[in-house]
Amino acid sequence: MNEQAFKSLQDPESGVTEFNALSFLIRQILGELNVAALVRVESVTNSDGVAAVGFVDVQPLVSQQDGFGNAVPHGVLYNIPYARIQGGANAVILDPVVGDIGFAVFADKDISVVKNTKKQASPGSARRFSMSDGIYLGGVLNGTPTNYVQFSGNDINITATGNVNISSPHINLQNTGSALQTLLNSTLLTWLTSHVHTDPQGGVTGSPTTTPAATVATTVLKAE
Repeated sequence: MNEQAFKSLQDPESGVTEFNALSFLIRQILGELNVAALVRVESVTNSDGVAAVGFVDVQPLVSQQDGFGNAVPHGVLYNIPYARIQGGANAVILDPVVGDIGFAVFADKDISVVKNTKKQASPGSARRFSMSDGIYLGGVLNGTPTNYVQFSGNDINITATGNVNISSPHINLQNTGSALQTLLNSTLLTWLTSHVHTDPQGGVTGSPTTTPAATVATTVLKAE
């Protein structure tokens, strides 16, 4: 004989009056609407590469409860697209990392078809406010970063524990201060006046005999 008991979510006053009964019914319906949840990232499709926005699997952190108040954990939510700051082909790439905590929000209709086609479409099913239709936003309750861009008052601080790599056809340094401009421009001119080449007949050539003018520094190379 199975003596396990199941407790309803109703309390002794739920059915005392018509108002109480209707209130309980409304609360139960509202309880089926998923709006937002704190989640932890369990896996990520992208890993430090330059690629289109990917997907994450996330674990909701606030559990459900049964009638006795016992925790009933949610299952993992799979294949949830995550948000990225992007406009056209320009983006700030900061992909989620396993263990990150953030917010997931849930669409009011099935977004599965749009996720697959990236085009306007009808809902994939009749489900509403389902956790299956989540989007991961990220960025709450996480620890102190070690790599960051910090805006502090009038200052912008860039800190990295590895290399800072910049790739561009042209790099213009404007209003950098006379010290940096002098360093860069004098270094460039010094190199131009002292560089040598390997002589095919042996040894090296001499340095240039003509000193280039300061204007030889182009807008691409000059720190102005």
